[in-house]
Amino acid sequence: MVSKTELKYIQSLCHKKQRRQDNNFIAEGAKIIDEIIKSKYKITKIYATQEWIEKFNTNNLSVTEVTPTEMERMSCLQNPGNVLAIVEKNNNDDLLPNNQLNLVLDGIQDPGNLGTIIRIADWFGVENIFCSNDTVGLYNQKVIQSSMGSFVRVNMWYGNIETILKDSKIPVYGAVLNGKSMYELSSLSACFLVIGNEGNGIRNHILPYIKHPITIPKKGGAESLNAAIATGILLSRLVG
Repeated sequence: MVSKTELKYIQSLCHKKQRRQDNNFIAEGAKIIDEIIKSKYKITKIYATQEWIEKFNTNNLSVTEVTPTEMERMSCLQNPGNVLAIVEKNNNDDLLPNNQLNLVLDGIQDPGNLGTIIRIADWFGVENIFCSNDTVGLYNQKVIQSSMGSFVRVNMWYGNIETILKDSKIPVYGAVLNGKSMYELSSLSACFLVIGNEGNGIRNHILPYIKHPITIPKKGGAESLNAAIATGILLSRLVG
């Protein structure tokens, strides 16, 4: 049984202000909760239906059993699953680039795009993503859901990306419409790869730091590619 106070608090975590204030976020769904349980993230509490509890070992977890109706009331999703968790955020403020390809995101706005980019990065073994301050937040519910649990294996940093690019000791590549064909490149080791905003690409004040502009050659008439799709195509070519 969920109290009114608990329900109100859970619902409040659907909002960015409350997540920032309490350093907690919500994750939902059996697949994602399973990934979190196996990760470095700390789960504060789990709310689950009898169906989920019967399938999973909950001996070391704080679990409150709820009805499907209660789950619908507390969920941020249109189609709630059978488990929801309150989870503590991780802090990566001191994240440094590693000796692999490091992604840099300049103003990605769509939560589904960011979640998919995280999932793609996880697929290709990219461990670090550096995000501009105005990139959609990692702990947005739609980002968490669309990452399908991959966010637990990818380090995310938010800040002024100019500061990391201008002082970079590793090459800076950027996805633009008029650059060197990605097919002329072999796999990359230590570098930054900048991906721009869905509608406007890499912003003008960031472009001077792009010393190696690259592009995905097009053969048809499409004006541009979705940011997540472009990221997937580039990583499939550039990650060794």
